[in-house]
Amino acid sequence: MSTPYPFTAIVGQDDLRLGLLLNAVSPAVGGVLVRGEKGTAKSTAVRALAALMPEVSVVPGCRFSCDPASPDPACPDGPHAEAAGVSRAARTVELPVGASEDRLVGALDIERALSEGVKAFEPGLLADAHRGILYVDEVNLLHDHLVDLLLDAAAMGASYVEREGVSVRHAARFLLVGTMNPEEGELRPQLLDRFGLTVEVAASRDTDERVEVVRRRLAYDDDPEGFAARWAAEETALRERIAAARALLPRVVLGDGVLRQIAATCAAFEVDGMRADIVMARTATALAAWAGREEVTADDVRQAALLALPHRRRRNPFDAPGLDEDKLDQTLHEAAGDEGQGNDDDPDPGPDGGGDGGGGGGVPPQADGDRTPPQGSEGDDTPSQAPDSAPDAPGRSAGAEQQPVAAAEPFRTKMLSVPGLGEGAAGRRSRARTAHGRTTGAVRPQGALTKLHLSATVQAAAPHQRARGRSGRGLVVRRDDLRQATREGREGNLVLFVVDASGSMAARQRMSAVKGAVLSLLLDAYQRRDKVGLVTFRGKEAEVALPPTSSVDAAAARLESLPTGGRTPLAAGLLKAHDVLRVERLRDPSRRPLLVVVTDGRATGGPEPVALAERAARLHQAEGTASVVVDCESGYVRLGLAGELARELGGTAVTLDELRADSIAGLVKDVTAAGRAA
Repeated sequence: MSTPYPFTAIVGQDDLRLGLLLNAVSPAVGGVLVRGEKGTAKSTAVRALAALMPEVSVVPGCRFSCDPASPDPACPDGPHAEAAGVSRAARTVELPVGASEDRLVGALDIERALSEGVKAFEPGLLADAHRGILYVDEVNLLHDHLVDLLLDAAAMGASYVEREGVSVRHAARFLLVGTMNPEEGELRPQLLDRFGLTVEVAASRDTDERVEVVRRRLAYDDDPEGFAARWAAEETALRERIAAARALLPRVVLGDGVLRQIAATCAAFEVDGMRADIVMARTATALAAWAGREEVTADDVRQAALLALPHRRRRNPFDAPGLDEDKLDQTLHEAAGDEGQGNDDDPDPGPDGGGDGGGGGGVPPQADGDRTPPQGSEGDDTPSQAPDSAPDAPGRSAGAEQQPVAAAEPFRTKMLSVPGLGEGAAGRRSRARTAHGRTTGAVRPQGALTKLHLSATVQAAAPHQRARGRSGRGLVVRRDDLRQATREGREGNLVLFVVDASGSMAARQRMSAVKGAVLSLLLDAYQRRDKVGLVTFRGKEAEVALPPTSSVDAAAARLESLPTGGRTPLAAGLLKAHDVLRVERLRDPSRRPLLVVVTDGRATGGPEPVALAERAARLHQAEGTASVVVDCESGYVRLGLAGELARELGGTAVTLDELRADSIAGLVKDVTAAGRAA
């Protein structure tokens, strides 16, 4: 086994280290979600933490790591007789993104359950992680149903496996750590709320600190064991401090005044539910124990708020996580004043707020202003242009580039879906064969049986009972009798937006409405777990403003900075979209695309622009790409060019008004695709 990088050798990343250490002191905090760009030691820190965890005593031979002092009465390997336990290191179990449900929670041997009536249970990763660390890298890419199962087990401290009337329960208490890169997509707010703490990490911009990071990493790569030996004393001291904080934790007092500060803070920041209050209380208690104190202070509450609240303030994927620290200080001061404690609380504590003596970081820089705004496109470096609020000059040419305008207020859209039955990643848009959903039939299993169709299995086995010599009550089942249930649910699609940013779209009210419509569709794509991409065209060419990604907030940022002006190279936009979809079909052939063209249908520039656009549209029709054209034409006189483009694509045309879910105009649910069976 390779020597892990020492936790104490990590340079900087104080907030990351503090969040992990608080969970090591008190796993009841609820885990930590680490958000940050690639290459910021997220995985290194998590793996290094395992070496600091105290050893655990387990019942010999128990696959579920029962504590001999208080074994789980419902343990599938129990009941356990009184016996001396054996000590072992706490485990770090990694959950891969592509894991199945059975790999996570465990699986029952259905054949033995039917034929012998025994609960032959094969434990999953949740059982392996009991009393240790469960680490999920790229947790935002994990299927939603797996995240739900994972967080439910973390909240309840137990895992339940239900298979066709057979039930197994076992303890599953672990320190949950998830890491993610926000550029690859966000977790839903409901799932964010289930993580106790969140920390933001970023690479240091200090030259000396970066030099030290490289120096230590190279030294570790050259001689891992020697490097670890040089940090052994610091590791031992930190391990002892964790053990001492754990022992002190039950004696820490959480006073009524501090509880009032916690409740006032959660109310002031309008967080949903009561989970934030509970997590803040547990975090503040762990901070006091970590500092070696038996009483929670206002500084502990402030630090706990900065770790437990920012991700709970997020209402949709376009909200920046963060907390207004001035408002936080004011709230804490007012709540302390109500209890007559104003003289004891420092509204502006120093960076060592919680008395953290070196094992963890200071106050996390979580304010909204710390986020670097997304880099704009080519129209952002035009400071001489008039601001958005200035009216358009009467004589302004349609071909002149104009400054980006703000999007109109988003709205709830009608659902657009791809026709037919797919087999893509689980989502909420189009019909698909999935592992979860309503049962539609039964087939012979190809490989391991995962979802038993009980009635079909019994029907297959029933005619052979006499020939198999059945004499008792049990059903004699053979492998050939087993039937796998086929299920139908919903899949996520690749929604590729092709947006006309030419001069014909440049009128400010019109482009604002167009951006509002695309933003609304992006919100819909986020809720339905789609991948999204953005192609824009104007002037002489088209460009991929955003390659297909799960990060819809990145698409929203590109949309906001989109300039307009120039001619309308519609054919170039459609051809660029064709290239993007061709590459994506090779990368992810099971994910079906939905092409959304946002335009007024005009085509200008170059020889025969209309004919070229029609030929480009027919390429998409020939490949059966589901498509919809959002008609942005306005005014009393309309040419109907968007409708003609939709016919060439083999798709459907809708106006901006028809796109609204509350519109009285009808809209077909399935977008017509070329080659669809009549």
